[in-house]
Amino acid sequence: MRVRIRAFAVVCLLSGGFVPRMLAQQDSAAAPPLTDPAEIIRRVAAHEEENQKKRHNYTYDEKVVEKKLDGNGDVKSTETSGFDIMMIYGEQVERQVSKDDKPLPPKAAAKEEEKIDKLIVKYKNETEEQRAKRLEKDEKAHEETREFVKEVADAFDFTMLPPETVDGRALYVIQGEPKPGYEPRGKNAKFLTKMRGKLWIDQDDYRWVKADLETIDTISFGWFVARLHKGTHLYAEETRVNDEVWLPKLVRLNLGARVALFKDFNIDVTQTYSDYKKFGAQTKIMTIGEVETVKP
Repeated sequence: MRVRIRAFAVVCLLSGGFVPRMLAQQDSAAAPPLTDPAEIIRRVAAHEEENQKKRHNYTYDEKVVEKKLDGNGDVKSTETSGFDIMMIYGEQVERQVSKDDKPLPPKAAAKEEEKIDKLIVKYKNETEEQRAKRLEKDEKAHEETREFVKEVADAFDFTMLPPETVDGRALYVIQGEPKPGYEPRGKNAKFLTKMRGKLWIDQDDYRWVKADLETIDTISFGWFVARLHKGTHLYAEETRVNDEVWLPKLVRLNLGARVALFKDFNIDVTQTYSDYKKFGAQTKIMTIGEVETVKP
């Protein structure tokens, strides 16, 4: 079983990302630091859409290290995979390029290339109606996310912690605890009452920089087919790239789970991101020469 975690999932839990309302922006250099954690969370939400649009102009590499652990927490096996993360006609896709720190065998590499080629042909030849339907489907998924994160402010009590500095940037630090007695409204929001977390937010950009989450009760998915046990831990970081956008830097998951009620397993997964490249906002297909390497 391969576990893949996307850094933006952390935002969905604590930062209120993708919320469609936009707040009036203030000059952060002139304004004193905020003291109301709820207001900070709202400003993070307001800035998320702009950052998400800028993400579409970037590609990067992803390295996934998956360790399977025994009951004592000792490593039984380790698997490493490398991926290129790219944009094709407005859709983010991934291409596996390595396994266990070695290039994919020719047959597997050809299969990955074939997958990408098929997507390029598919999106290149789609009609305007087909493209509209695809984008509509994507928007529906975003809308479902927006409905989900609207509950975050209601489901958690937020507490302001002492500020910190990371890489020379001043950060707010906010603790989120499930609100006692809260009854989730959305079908995907039921697990909010079973998690706690801490969020580090950039005081200038109002962007989450780090997030540290923990399950405080068992979380079940799919009619109890899969369960995350109490104590499952998720940690994520983002980095500021090219002085304009925040992109994923690190996601770490320590997972104790039960699948199909039969098999218990423990997995430690670390995903790191690097080699950020920017291409033109109007470029629909990446080719050699259309990207430039940028540093955080």
